[in-house]
Amino acid sequence: MEINIKAIHFDISEKLVEFVNKKIEKLLRRFEAISNADINLTLVKPETAKNKEAGIKLSIPGQQDLFASKTADSFEEAVDLALAALEPQLEKAKEKK
Repeated sequence: MEINIKAIHFDISEKLVEFVNKKIEKLLRRFEAISNADINLTLVKPETAKNKEAGIKLSIPGQQDLFASKTADSFEEAVDLALAALEPQLEKAKEKK
């Protein structure tokens, strides 16, 4: 399993990297078929509310990639919202298999 985290328009902290890795690894325990996770964290418009966006793409061999993107006041909240949006997609993909 490969986890790629990309910070766009800001410098990512070690604490945020650890948070994202922990959340993705927790997801992997429930859905072992995931082979790759690409996380793009973007600072949309500095100094405005809800300016942090998390886009998460999950790759599952033999199936179409799953993607969710959410915007929130913090990157942690955006990651949580994006992962929550991915769960129904993962359940559906699990049923297809």
